[in-house]
Amino acid sequence: MESSAVAGSTFAVETVGLTKRYPMAWKRKILVALDHLDLQIKPGEVYGLLGPNGSGKSTTVKIITGLLEPSAGSVFFNGANIKHDLASYKRIVGYVPEEANLYPFLTGLEYLELIGRLRGMKGSIIARRTGEMLEIFSMTPHRHSTIGTYSKGMRQRILLIAALMHNPDLIIFDEPLSGLDVTSALIFRELVKALSRAGKSIFYCSHVLEVVERVCSHIIILQNGKQLAYGTVEDLKTFQQMPSLEAAFAHLVQERDAPASAAALVEAVSR
Repeated sequence: MESSAVAGSTFAVETVGLTKRYPMAWKRKILVALDHLDLQIKPGEVYGLLGPNGSGKSTTVKIITGLLEPSAGSVFFNGANIKHDLASYKRIVGYVPEEANLYPFLTGLEYLELIGRLRGMKGSIIARRTGEMLEIFSMTPHRHSTIGTYSKGMRQRILLIAALMHNPDLIIFDEPLSGLDVTSALIFRELVKALSRAGKSIFYCSHVLEVVERVCSHIIILQNGKQLAYGTVEDLKTFQQMPSLEAAFAHLVQERDAPASAAALVEAVSR
């Protein structure tokens, strides 16, 4: 049911009561991967999704991209439930997945041309945008090499281009810096800021808290499928009285003391 809060919403993306359950027949139990999650992302916001392993981040990302059906709750884009026209919704989404599962026998250029055609882009626009973006990410010399010969960082750059070449309104990054060299990572950070200024809604999922702190306007922290904290980066640091987002995150999720754990590991292997 569409809530009155969603009707006439000013949010680009809104989730209401988002829940995902998985039956565990061998244990006769139900695993709740996501438990009534409410999110609101306005145009121009960079929304950081944080949490320890198993907190529900990947489940949230897959549901918002339309790749996974929720057990309960809904995802809305510009006030409309995405399930009413999922194909149209997917056309305005740019998604960089955590795993770079590409076609190894296609060249980088062939893959981008394929993605452009699947998205209904004109050939002239595909040629212009791929040419410009390959150059920006220093991939022009490798555009005719097969993806199977690419390094992890090169495959990641192709994924970034593929996600952005159709000028999407909603962009979802899941560990986007994986394998990128320093120069590409710096370009990417500035790119996120520029996309935000252009009014794009950005969903950013990462374990690199230093980058999240620099590029995200808002943060949500998940634990055991539930929302543990939400606010701006400064709000979270001030509320927790911590000097950095990393320290606030560790305090909130009650992770083990990192220096003590490191010292214990060194002692364990040196006995």
